[in-house]
Amino acid sequence: MTEKQFTIIGIGEILWDLLPTGKHLGGAPANFAYISNQLGNQGIVLSRVGDDEFGNEIIDELKFKEIPSEFVQIDAENPTGIVNVKLENGQPSYEIVKNVAWDFLELSESWCEITQKSDAVCFGSLAQRNEVSGKTIREFVGVTKGLRIFDVNLRQGYFSEGILEKSFELANVVKLNHEELPIIVKLLNINGASVQICLEKLIQRFELNLICLTQGANGSLLKTRKEFSEHQGLKIKVADTIGAGDAFTAGMIHGLLRNWELYRINEFANRVGAFVASNTGAMPDFSRFES
Repeated sequence: MTEKQFTIIGIGEILWDLLPTGKHLGGAPANFAYISNQLGNQGIVLSRVGDDEFGNEIIDELKFKEIPSEFVQIDAENPTGIVNVKLENGQPSYEIVKNVAWDFLELSESWCEITQKSDAVCFGSLAQRNEVSGKTIREFVGVTKGLRIFDVNLRQGYFSEGILEKSFELANVVKLNHEELPIIVKLLNINGASVQICLEKLIQRFELNLICLTQGANGSLLKTRKEFSEHQGLKIKVADTIGAGDAFTAGMIHGLLRNWELYRINEFANRVGAFVASNTGAMPDFSRFES
């Protein structure tokens, strides 16, 4: 692509997804950075791996996929993160191993420097499960400029009212899915008679620029303070849905940074997400993607 490259950062977990078919590089920030790169931006992942074989393989895989690896920290004490993944009808279930390297992110000098170059940073709730990484992520996001995207990503009870409250307060863009919305409105005491009212109340309470609700095969809702866009989704043959949400986020941010119309952002994000879902794994070859 010939458009301007934006520096887009994913901060948080990086790991191996251990699927029945083998291991695949994963973690929402890594997936997000990879897709951002494929769309023509400078996608960077900030994370941490163990000083072990799995960690070395992650660094090699990042280089192979042309994702910068210099912002991935090496942990001499804790192992590289892994997730045991089971698939049923293309839908994944996860067992996320605790006390791994990405639970202990540090705000290094190189990380501080890159905050000044960031056009967008995406963070989630999972990597904040340990207070060490949670504090680091919130400090990092708090000094970045540009878009601050909270991609909720509730997993295995690794979230709390406090994590959600702090993350919403930091963000100016939030993305969540239809299964997460009822949990969030309950924890944050948001009362609304409809989905749209709940989204509107979240925008007002946290002074968001945009909130996005994804609905799986049924598309997505994008809402700003003044506009609303609904997309019905695309009919595809699903290979698996691993990373499809992260791909949607990358597509959405790609359009937001270019000031596209809301309906165009919604359409493009759905196409990026659908493309990933129609392929195996979170980081497919994008040479067949039609932008």
